[in-house]
Amino acid sequence: MNEKDECKTEEESRPEFVTGEHLRFLDALRGSGQTNMFGAAPYIADLFDIPMPQARKILTYWMRTFTTRNRKSGNSNEEGEQS
Repeated sequence: MNEKDECKTEEESRPEFVTGEHLRFLDALRGSGQTNMFGAAPYIADLFDIPMPQARKILTYWMRTFTTRNRKSGNSNEEGEQS
């Protein structure tokens, strides 16, 4: 499977309830250093008023696709900021 196929597979497997707003929030939370990202689910649940199991699924999707999404958007440094 080549890089394009990997990206396509990840986009197709994105749960319907995961929004760009969720992903941008998690990127910003990571950049802020406010929490270890393994503990970010409660932040998602509280801010978006969603059940914890759904927040965990959003976080799992964000973690699983972090590198691919940032590579596609041109982010190359560890903080996820534009280079």
